[in-house]
Amino acid sequence: MARAAGRGAAAHGGALTSGRLVLLATSPRLAPGLLSRDAWRCLESADRVLVADDTEALPLALVDDGITVEVSAAESAPDRARELVGLAGDAVVVWVGSPDGDPGLSDAVASEVSRLEDAPEVEVLVGSWDVEGGRLLDAVAVVDRLRSPGGCAWVAAQDHASLAPFVLEEAHEVTEALEAVIADPDDVRLRAELVDELGDLLFQVLFHARVAADHPSAPFTVDDAAAALVDKLVRRNPHVFGDATAETLEEIEAQWQAIKAQEKAARP
Repeated sequence: MARAAGRGAAAHGGALTSGRLVLLATSPRLAPGLLSRDAWRCLESADRVLVADDTEALPLALVDDGITVEVSAAESAPDRARELVGLAGDAVVVWVGSPDGDPGLSDAVASEVSRLEDAPEVEVLVGSWDVEGGRLLDAVAVVDRLRSPGGCAWVAAQDHASLAPFVLEEAHEVTEALEAVIADPDDVRLRAELVDELGDLLFQVLFHARVAADHPSAPFTVDDAAAALVDKLVRRNPHVFGDATAETLEEIEAQWQAIKAQEKAARP
């Protein structure tokens, strides 16, 4: 099954050598068209471009740009590896990675190639990378899934009142983990515990924001909370984001407190 009339190797002079399988890895957290130049060149020069699902965001973006995509008929990783390696015997084949990372596919491809005397070249090409903080999008999506219909009944039943005690509890546990790390900053186990506790506290922030999004008359979302934080940080740090001058720690603290007092006085 193919979608769109593509721009294959013949149309572009065949920039890649035949007998080659390229596993294109991309970040599902970025807009699907934001691929590296090498990735686009590879896609445009390929003889065949295969995907698991041509209704996903990245394949649809490729089709919009004129790339022909074909849906793999294989369902398991070993079967898909045999399909891809077989097709790449005398052609340039690009496999567009799925959002789930195609568990087991790279190992299956390696196993398939190792048993062949005349195997195609295999390359993993990174087409896009996660930006710092990209996993926060995953956290937001997971909380939304838990709260939405078909998710977790306990999560769906909570409100601000029922969750309030957990915020204090998680804050205390973060404090305890911090104290342990401060006492022994190089202990890997203690640092891992701090990571875990910070995640639990972050969950409470995301949870309350998701509960707030369901309010019938005055909803807000985690994006509103993040925007308020950004505005506050920029506003209270004019020595970084504006023209103010504050060089010593005492000057920075005094500036922060003065701006905070101005904000409080301006509230209705």
